Amino acid sequence: MALKKSFSKDGKKCTVTFSVAAEAANGVSRINIAGDFNSWSSTDTPMKKAKDGSFSAKLELDAGREYQFRYLIDGSRWENDWKADKYIPAPYSNADNSVVVTKKDF
Repeated sequence: MALKKSFSKDGKKCTVTFSVAAEAANGVSRINIAGDFNSWSSTDTPMKKAKDGSFSAKLELDAGREYQFRYLIDGSRWENDWKADKYIPAPYSNADNSVVVTKKDF
């Protein structure tokens, strides 16, 4: 799992590529991203499965913010990104949420 970021020339937007490696997605048929950026929808942001078995999705987010998110695997299992920028305790469970920070200097 990994996050790759690129910023617009004016610095107002950050394109984040969320990815789950094939090894981590072994036997998985679908992964969705739920987070602050999509009102925690479990269906609005599906990741695309590549031929090698990995999954990825690109999202354009506002720069200068922090977004909490998690991966929903096969509609039933929640996972964090192993390479998230940081983690914050989830308000409704005994788990942490992954966080992506869209600041250039982070």
